[in-house]
Amino acid sequence: MDNLKAIDFFCGAGGMTYGLTQAGVDVLAGIDVEESFKETYKLNNKDSKFLNWDVTKQEPQSLKTEIHLEKNDDSLIFVGCSPCQYWSKVNTDKRSASYTKNLLEDFQRFVNYFKPGYIIIENVPGIKNKRNNHVLLNFYDFLNLNGYTHDSDVINTNLFGVPQTRRRFVMVASRCHEKIKLPRGQRNDELVVRNYLGPKHGFKPIPAGHIDSTEFLHTSSGLSEKNLKRIRATSKDGGTRMDWKDDPELQVPVYEGKDDQFKNVYGRMFWDKPAPTITTRFNSYSNGRFGHPEEDRAISLREGARLQTFPDDYKFRGNLNSIAKQIGNAVPPELAKKIGQYILRRKNE
Repeated sequence: MDNLKAIDFFCGAGGMTYGLTQAGVDVLAGIDVEESFKETYKLNNKDSKFLNWDVTKQEPQSLKTEIHLEKNDDSLIFVGCSPCQYWSKVNTDKRSASYTKNLLEDFQRFVNYFKPGYIIIENVPGIKNKRNNHVLLNFYDFLNLNGYTHDSDVINTNLFGVPQTRRRFVMVASRCHEKIKLPRGQRNDELVVRNYLGPKHGFKPIPAGHIDSTEFLHTSSGLSEKNLKRIRATSKDGGTRMDWKDDPELQVPVYEGKDDQFKNVYGRMFWDKPAPTITTRFNSYSNGRFGHPEEDRAISLREGARLQTFPDDYKFRGNLNSIAKQIGNAVPPELAKKIGQYILRRKNE
């Protein structure tokens, strides 16, 4: 029986590739338009080829030439975790994010040409809920017309081994089974920040602005003097900007009178709850509940990677903000592993 193999479209730093590999899937290649991701991807996924392609400008036949794929391969998985800025509620500049709007259609061209046995899609929930969005509906129609069964839902990754309240749209599809369902998640009360961060988990206390020149990258962003005062005035273990909203020196003018909005910005994580969604700006104290539960700083690069379930020996390349983007955009490897394990079980039934 052939092993499963995969092509990871929009692979980024390789979270999906790494997780699928851990499940036992042979990931032949990762494809991404960002050449800056190549070094990180290749350092950690040595058996997978990195193709620096813009899929909007690439014909499917080129993948056949590059990787020697066959059409109608029941053992082939196509993974499409396209950049999601357009559909994300976090992003407000839809013009700058418009490139990402129809990437699913370009992915569909490759699926249509090769007809792989399995398909995995991961994206933000907004791709499903957006009014007048025909991109996903058209993809469903395409799958139905081409003999694919599919199942999709917005899942909480905390039920799939990830210590975050990260909600994501996930779809699995197959033309090899009459019916396919998403893997079922399982509640695990151990998936909280306390069990991943802190000195007993390898994270020595550091100040804001600390630079770690080792591969561990326990590096934290610097804070302005005012933000240092703000985080020092924020209660440990889950405090918010409400702690200093009445202090005229510390109050952020744009949030004045908006106590019921943007409640998590300038906040600290809770020790005994899952982390919030690790975004591309998780290294910034002012961009969410990314303050360390106890120390006066935002969480470090490696702490963000740990909460994304990257192993501690996963090597990242780039400047601070580039690495934060690579980590925040990634599919958590543990989620990818569980999806890969599920598909392997279905194939071998």
